[in-house]
Amino acid sequence: MDHATIERHAAPVPRYTSYPTAPHFTRNVDNATYTSWIKALGQGDRLSLYVHIPFCDRLCWFCGCNTKQTLKYAPVKSYMKRVHKEIEMIAAKVKPGALVTAVHLGGGSPTLLEPDDLALLGKNLRAAFEFADDAEISIEIDPSDVTPAKIDGMVAFGMTRASIGVQDFSEKVQEAINRPQSFEITRDVVFALRDAGIKSVNLDVLYGLPFQTTERLMETVDKTLSLRPDRIALFGYAHVPWMKTHQKLIDEAALPDTIERFEHAVMAGDRLAAAGYDRIGFDHFALPSDSMAKAAADGTLRRNFQGYTVDNSDALIGFGGSAIGQTKNGYVQNIVATGQYQAAIDNGELAIAKGFELAEVDRARGWVIEKLMCDFQFDKGELVAKFGDLAGPILDDVGYIAAADVDGFVINDERVFGASEQGKLFVRGIAAQFDTYFGQGSARHSKAV
Repeated sequence: MDHATIERHAAPVPRYTSYPTAPHFTRNVDNATYTSWIKALGQGDRLSLYVHIPFCDRLCWFCGCNTKQTLKYAPVKSYMKRVHKEIEMIAAKVKPGALVTAVHLGGGSPTLLEPDDLALLGKNLRAAFEFADDAEISIEIDPSDVTPAKIDGMVAFGMTRASIGVQDFSEKVQEAINRPQSFEITRDVVFALRDAGIKSVNLDVLYGLPFQTTERLMETVDKTLSLRPDRIALFGYAHVPWMKTHQKLIDEAALPDTIERFEHAVMAGDRLAAAGYDRIGFDHFALPSDSMAKAAADGTLRRNFQGYTVDNSDALIGFGGSAIGQTKNGYVQNIVATGQYQAAIDNGELAIAKGFELAEVDRARGWVIEKLMCDFQFDKGELVAKFGDLAGPILDDVGYIAAADVDGFVINDERVFGASEQGKLFVRGIAAQFDTYFGQGSARHSKAV
């Protein structure tokens, strides 16, 4: 692909972990709104629970998460007391009969939690909600925080899937992003988790990092492959210093340019595919035996705020500061600042800061965008069957997009619209053309590659 085409299609666009995306959430959705949405859940609904631990014992300069550094455990302990109270408050509003099918602990660094506090969290979640016997329970892991006691604690918590950030194993790159983490530390944690009976391990690799060369990235990919994880996420580093001010500590002159990012993504992806991993969407890879590869094959792959997922729950309930949730009615996000979040909970209130109530047209366009992001195409007949007259304007958009496609990035026939093989690399940009909110407001996004 020529450089001019790459540059033209690499313009910043959303990652579409929701539609509409978080910058379009408003204060029109508040505690009362969310309470009514939660109370509407009940018999037969599948629930996914997300608990946000917004603390790290070091601040990685590349990080785009809502987190803060602490070298003391007392703030974490205090924060978790409020999380337990929030769990109790929300569970009291959910009617009996809803079943938890997935739990995810994210951060920050959930592995900061001491085993006793992790055990208490598990106890309280299970007391508050009914769990399916086969519920998937995943935890994001910083290998530098892990001890044998913490692994035992995660196993006792019921963890079925471990997610470990690798980023890049090059010391030069690690120094530039303030993330020292040797291959040996990562390897030993992966082995220890498997020895403890954890059968599913995910590793996250980043391209687009400062001082990252082709050689360094491919060495990281090869070392990652040597651990044979069940899934690998190949994320493009999102340099957004206007949102995450600590990213200003990264030397922008050391960042790969757009063409280098594109070439790195292609080369790394090809190496993973050659090693026997199935391509999942635009940035994930999974062994054919993994549930995500199976979901991609049978058309049940989904997107949520953690990215690609097999989670098919009816509602995602978020706990903790900045946690985002989703019900059948729309999206909500908790107060980001941990102090204000805790104050709201102490006042006996939920901590909703903003959200978005979905109209049926939003559901229709969200369905199209999710299908493109997960399957690279959607069936026009299915769109009409699901959304009736609302499909008309979307199909009009299909015609305009296909007519304007001078690079052969889309396919459009009587039955389906989607991305061509080359277009798959830029599916975020294709999806953005169905987003009626894109370009409104002051939201800024990361590059499309």
